[in-house]
Amino acid sequence: MSIILSLLPIALLIVLMIGFKMRGDRSALCALLAAVVIAIFAVPSMDGFGALPEGFGAIYVWWAFVEGALKAIFPILIIIMMAIYSYNVLLESKQIEVIKQQFTSISSDKRIQVLLIVWGFGGLLEGMAGFGTAVAIPAAILIGLGFKPGFSALVSLIANSVATGFGAVGVPVITLAKEAMGSDVPADVIRIVAGDVVLQLSVLMFMIPFVILFLTDTSRKYIIPNILLTLAVGAISLATQFAAAYWIGAETPAIIGSIACIIFLVIYAKVKEGKKADAPKYTTQELAKAWAVYGFILLFIVLASPLSGPISEFLKTTLVSKIHLPIYAEGKTFNFGWLSNAGLMLFLGAFIGGLIQGVSAGRLFAILGQTVVKLQASAVTIISLVAMSSVMSHSGMILCIANALAEATGALYPLFAPLVGAIGTFATGSDTSSNILFGKLQADVAGQIGMDKAWLAAANTAGATGGKIISPQSIAIATASCNQQGQEGAILRSALPYALVYVLIAGLTVYCFSHLAL
Repeated sequence: MSIILSLLPIALLIVLMIGFKMRGDRSALCALLAAVVIAIFAVPSMDGFGALPEGFGAIYVWWAFVEGALKAIFPILIIIMMAIYSYNVLLESKQIEVIKQQFTSISSDKRIQVLLIVWGFGGLLEGMAGFGTAVAIPAAILIGLGFKPGFSALVSLIANSVATGFGAVGVPVITLAKEAMGSDVPADVIRIVAGDVVLQLSVLMFMIPFVILFLTDTSRKYIIPNILLTLAVGAISLATQFAAAYWIGAETPAIIGSIACIIFLVIYAKVKEGKKADAPKYTTQELAKAWAVYGFILLFIVLASPLSGPISEFLKTTLVSKIHLPIYAEGKTFNFGWLSNAGLMLFLGAFIGGLIQGVSAGRLFAILGQTVVKLQASAVTIISLVAMSSVMSHSGMILCIANALAEATGALYPLFAPLVGAIGTFATGSDTSSNILFGKLQADVAGQIGMDKAWLAAANTAGATGGKIISPQSIAIATASCNQQGQEGAILRSALPYALVYVLIAGLTVYCFSHLAL
């Protein structure tokens, strides 16, 4: 019964969105209410949820909700709003037309355009910032290029999978290593875990680009070209990410791998198509003006990342709000850095870039206000979902699901280990949160079945990247970026088969590779 009750909020969310086609904000509110009711009335009186804190009850659940709301606003909602704001600034300045022509001048082949934007540029954004930027911005650019909103949302979600493990400069994998192997884990062990994650995602580095190419154009004449291009992109991604993981660390695989793919795709397009006689000619100044928004965004993200060294350290330790909630242990706080968060980087890049593109400061603030108002439904959805995950986490529901799966599978557990990570990301919307929830669990199970702890811990992130495809939070970001509020259920239905196959492939890879090692 405890397992059934634990699954109920997630099942209710899926049924309402897919079965009843209910709007995302309403579905999320219903699922949140179900989680709250179960946490207050069922969890304290039943076995199977683990050891609950003393005094667990309605007040405890309330503070879990508050924690979720804080996490949703700082920084997820801010990042989503600022990512969409950056695109709206480009629409206002009309510089999006220049960017569109730039992409079409690289290649007139829509397959290459889409792969370049969602796999290359999207992977770079994920590696540097994470938190939804790699879904929001590529989806908005695709719509600007004339692609349909549903397609733009779907391919952006599918592409924002493999890179998620090393998103936000490697935070998920670094967090995983510390949770699974101990807070004082050596740097070389972190590199081993990072390398294991790359190996477990190796097959998917070939599969995902092929799916993106196929979805863009399903013509039979492109099957062989798609396979050949996929082999090249997959090999580049695998080689660069593996090298970066093992010899540099968890911070750079997504960044280096994405840059390598962007360079290859540009060269590939130029060699394949040659120089276009009708390609628009722009001066360096005109191109700098058109790319000012995204150029400044990337600059500020790099400055805020660990790659900048002392600058990053200053930003992360200055103007940091720390809130101690009653549900936290002594000394633990909810932290939000006002200077180091990606939302500020997006805002500054969009605002400064907008000024350079000729938009007045007053108009830029007006666009910001319009963007915030337009995203009210998305805000309700995201706050409800993150709060639901917080309630389920603190009440032991998510851990109950994972423990049940581990006990039921026995020696076959490596096949299902990625599923645990996927459940964590689906429920929380975050690869990092999934690793915090289940990293130690995966390592403990590895000890019980005599398997390498680093390998099975890495499986959590391998699966978590697949769960990201259908995470309701990611879908809310995609619908907001594509102006498709109310279509969350339709997008979830279209993305679900790809996510299931993704997690299955990850599970087979983890299981087969582990037995080869043995």
